Amino acid sequence: MLLRNSVQLICYPDRIGNNLADLYTALESHFSDAVGGVHILPFYPSNADAGFSPLTHREVDPEYGNWEDIERIAAKYDLCADLTVNHISDASVEFGDFVQHGFASKYADLFVNVDKFGEITPDDMAKIHIRKEKEPFRQVTFANGDKARVWCTFTENQIDLNYESDQTYHLLESYIRELTSHGVKLLRLDAFGYTTKEIGTSCFLVEPQVYRNLDWINEVALKYGAECLPEVHDHTSFQYAISRRNMHPYGFALPPLLLYSLLDANSVYLKNWLRMCPRNMVTVLDTHDGICIPDVEGVLPDDKIRVLINNIDARSADPILRRSAANIHSVGAIYQLTCTFYDALMRNDDAYLAARAIQFFTPGIPQVYYVGLLAGCNDNDLMQQTGELRDINRRYYSLEDVEDAVEQPVVQSLLELMRFRCSYPAFDGHFELNYSNDSSVCMAWRHGEHYCRLFVDLNFKTTTVTYQDVETGTARVLDLAP
Repeated sequence: MLLRNSVQLICYPDRIGNNLADLYTALESHFSDAVGGVHILPFYPSNADAGFSPLTHREVDPEYGNWEDIERIAAKYDLCADLTVNHISDASVEFGDFVQHGFASKYADLFVNVDKFGEITPDDMAKIHIRKEKEPFRQVTFANGDKARVWCTFTENQIDLNYESDQTYHLLESYIRELTSHGVKLLRLDAFGYTTKEIGTSCFLVEPQVYRNLDWINEVALKYGAECLPEVHDHTSFQYAISRRNMHPYGFALPPLLLYSLLDANSVYLKNWLRMCPRNMVTVLDTHDGICIPDVEGVLPDDKIRVLINNIDARSADPILRRSAANIHSVGAIYQLTCTFYDALMRNDDAYLAARAIQFFTPGIPQVYYVGLLAGCNDNDLMQQTGELRDINRRYYSLEDVEDAVEQPVVQSLLELMRFRCSYPAFDGHFELNYSNDSSVCMAWRHGEHYCRLFVDLNFKTTTVTYQDVETGTARVLDLAP
C-alpha cells in the first residue's frame, strides 16, 4: 500500500486560513502529530460547485497558492486530491474552443453529443438518474449560430466528458500525470458513477461499463504512483465491488450507522456491518457533502432509517432529496441530511468522542473533516447567505479561529485519539470484533505483541481504550481527559 496507515484530514484550500500557505501553518502548528495525510478539496481554477467545476487539473487557483504550496504539504503528508472524472468546466479552454468552432473543434469529441442518440423518449428520461430539476442536457449555441445539445449532469457549468472518445482518456491521463508529479498519492474519483451514458438505462453506475472506466483510471494512477478512491453514494454493495478491484472504497454506511447506534443505544446493525465491511476502506463521519442516506439502505431497515431522519431533523437544515424519487415523502427520497456531525449528536462531547473512537477502530484509513476536527456547529449564517444547504457544514475558519477551536476540551481529547490511531503499532495488524451486548461495542486490533481494545457503552456514551505499552508491555488506559 502506498499510503501510510494513519488519520487523514479533509479540508478546503481556503477554509483553514485563507490559502494553502495558511493551511500548512495550521497543520504544522496544531495537527502534525495527529494526521498523516491531507485530502485537499479542489484547489484548481473553477467556476461552480465549490471547486468541482474545474477548468483544468494542471493549475492551482492563484487565490489559493501555487504548486510549491501543494508540494510542501505533499512532502510531509500523504496528499489526496480530487480528480473530477465526469465533467469539465464550460469555462475551460477545451469547451471554449468547441463553442467557437462547433464540431470542427479538435476538442469536439470530448463532449457527449446528445443528438447522436436520436429520440430520447419520456420513458427513457424517467430512467435517467437526475441530479437537478431539469433534464441533464444543455443547449450550446456555436459562434456561427448553429445549436446542439451536450450532456450536463450537474450544474449548467459542468459539461460531461465522453467516454466513447480517446480524447477523454488522453485528457485524464494528462491530469493524473500532472497531479502525481506534484506529490499526490491518492486520487478521489469524483462523480465517476455518471460516466456511463446508455439510453434505456439509469446512466448511473451502468455495469459493466462503469468498471471498465474505473479499471482504466486505476491502471493509469498506479503507473504514476497513486492509488484511487472512487466516490459514489448508493447501495453498499458498490463499495464491496470497488474493494475487490484494487481500489479503496468509501465506508459511507458508517456515518448513519453510528448516528443510529449512538442515538438509539443499539449496536446490532453496526456490528453486523463491521463483520463484513471491506478492510481497505477509507472511513468518514462527515465530509463537504451532507450525511448520505442511500449508503445505509439495506444495512439499516427502513423503519430505523426513518427513526434516524426524524431524530436529526430538528437539528439540521432541509434534507437534500433525490430528484428521481417516485415518492418525495418516502425514506428513499432522502439523499443527504444537512448538519454537522457534532450537531447531529446534539453537541454531546461524550457521544462525539465515542463516534470518533469507533471510526478509528473500524478497518480502513480514517479521514476527519476539518469542521468535525474542530467540533464545529451548524453555520446557519453561511447557509442563508449562499442558499446552499450543504454550506451549513462548510464554515470558514481564520487561523485565530482554529487556535480557539483547538482549545476546546472535546477537540483536545479528539486529537489524543488521533495521535494514538496514527502511532500505535497494533493498527498495522488485524481487526477483531469482540463480544458485547446489544447496547455496547467492543473492538480490538492485534499485531504481534501489540494489542489495543475499545469498549463503548452506548447507553452512557462512555469510551474506554486500553492498550499494551510498547516498551514495557504493561496494560494502560488511554487518557482522553484534556
